[in-house]
Amino acid sequence: MNYMSRESIPTGETLTTKPPPDPQEELRRRAYELYEQRGKGDGHDLEDWLQAESEAFHLRPKAATGGRG
Repeated sequence: MNYMSRESIPTGETLTTKPPPDPQEELRRRAYELYEQRGKGDGHDLEDWLQAESEAFHLRPKAATGGRG
């Protein structure tokens, strides 16, 4: 394998890695999408949050749930 040494990175450039997504933030975004899709009607915040959680749970790979999901 070839790895870049620090000396081989051109001056002014740095290597960056993208942090893993925050699960809470992903749920917030999805719940807000559901709110917008419904026309921004109030009174369904819990329903939207539970729907976002349900979608997130069902989209997880089977390995993450021990194969019982």
